[in-house]
Amino acid sequence: VIRAKAVSAKEVDSGNDIYGNPIKRIQYEIKQIKVPGRAGQETGGRAASAPAAHSAPPPQMFKGPDKDIEFIYTAPSTAVCGRLLDTGGKKEYLIAGKSEGNGKMHITLCDLVSTWDSLSPTQKKSLNQRYQMGCECKISRCLSIPCFVSSSDECLWTDWAMEKNNVDGRQAKHYACIKRSDGSCAWYRGMAPPKQEFLDIEDP
Repeated sequence: VIRAKAVSAKEVDSGNDIYGNPIKRIQYEIKQIKVPGRAGQETGGRAASAPAAHSAPPPQMFKGPDKDIEFIYTAPSTAVCGRLLDTGGKKEYLIAGKSEGNGKMHITLCDLVSTWDSLSPTQKKSLNQRYQMGCECKISRCLSIPCFVSSSDECLWTDWAMEKNNVDGRQAKHYACIKRSDGSCAWYRGMAPPKQEFLDIEDP
């Protein structure tokens, strides 16, 4: 999961299919956005130390390999699940895809690709400080009302059912599913860190 912008694109060969026909893909050259670190900022559950003097800021890698991503690959059109990116160098994206190693990533229409400006302040904050608190939780999609969770470690996602098939609704924009002290999971709203009272609460 990275924050980046595409600076160029070209069609490349990626081997052959079972019939010997060449497989085409779009290769995007990308530039990961680098942001200065701040003392006390939470990253991966730990406070990050202040950057050394004159050191370059790290790239924005929310989840993935240590190596920077240099190229993103996708199918040549949306008809075959390709994902089109603007290569003007001005649009920044939040991109989730499959790492192919050696600084390469593959994305499809099924992967999360959103412009950075379209994210809410809560989503941006949660990428560094909130979502990792729910890695052991399960988000269950509610397709129609009524719907229920089957275990205490689930959070029920209702945007699809409540907002006319909207995958980017109120819960996605403003809430994070986090694990509490008793092992249960619950939606938490807001940018501030959850209070201890919220984490220690036990469901009846």
